[in-house]
Amino acid sequence: MPGPRALAVNVAANTNEPGFRGPVYPDGSFAYVPIPESAATLPRDRFAVDEPVPTYGDLDLPFAIPDDLRATPVHADPEFPGVHGRERATYGDPYGVKAGRIADLVPGDWLLFYATLTLRPHDWVGPGSEQVGDAAERTGGDGSAGDEGVDDRDGAWLRERGVDVDTDLAPDWGAYLFAGMRVERVLSAGEGDGGDGTVDRAAAAAAAPTNAHLKRDPFDARVVAVGDPDASGLFDRVVPLSEPDAGTEANPIVTDLSSDSGKGPWWRRPMAFDAPATSRVLARIDGI
Repeated sequence: MPGPRALAVNVAANTNEPGFRGPVYPDGSFAYVPIPESAATLPRDRFAVDEPVPTYGDLDLPFAIPDDLRATPVHADPEFPGVHGRERATYGDPYGVKAGRIADLVPGDWLLFYATLTLRPHDWVGPGSEQVGDAAERTGGDGSAGDEGVDDRDGAWLRERGVDVDTDLAPDWGAYLFAGMRVERVLSAGEGDGGDGTVDRAAAAAAAPTNAHLKRDPFDARVVAVGDPDASGLFDRVVPLSEPDAGTEANPIVTDLSSDSGKGPWWRRPMAFDAPATSRVLARIDGI
């Protein structure tokens, strides 16, 4: 019998929402930063579980969030056990181009997640905190605060100082696989959905009660995936999808193994992997 297949979808913070990418560090470790919650949400007493919508200030991040973002609700999706206070492995999606492909997954298949990440030093303070580093350089030598409000150190800063960066990382920003979910169940629109193209809400609440889409008003998920909690989560290290000399250039995982051509803005599109390609991708992940 053929082995499992996989689908990779783009998630997480980006330069549009909330205005910065999450960091990837010189050794390939990283931080997962969700996007802000962009939709209206139900009153808390109508959630499937009694919990608040998390904010950026609630996240367990190794850097500071700008003060004006700390109270902003986040769309904690995908969620993984032990990550940002979550306990389940779930993912919901309202967009037909992704939902249709996710709906084709069966138990044992893999839903992989990738994000665009910016190369940062390990002590990156964050997008909304005072810069650190050489005091004279960052204060202009006269003790005045320099560029307060942003730590813009990136790949160029690292290269200028000869910091050892793993050779497979893109020079500034790139696309990287960072998490995976072994599928236990996929709920998609069908009989009983009321004809609006969404998953039956009661079924979604029973299968994935903490998924962020169940907090939205109205509920909008066209597909909800539930993962094996023991075989789902963040990777220890990213798996690059970009070439090491340019983040916009797709590497062979995209061009040779996935359904995507690697042309145009490939880093925004879902990528399907057949069983042989999935085996190679999983081996690459296992080798981290």
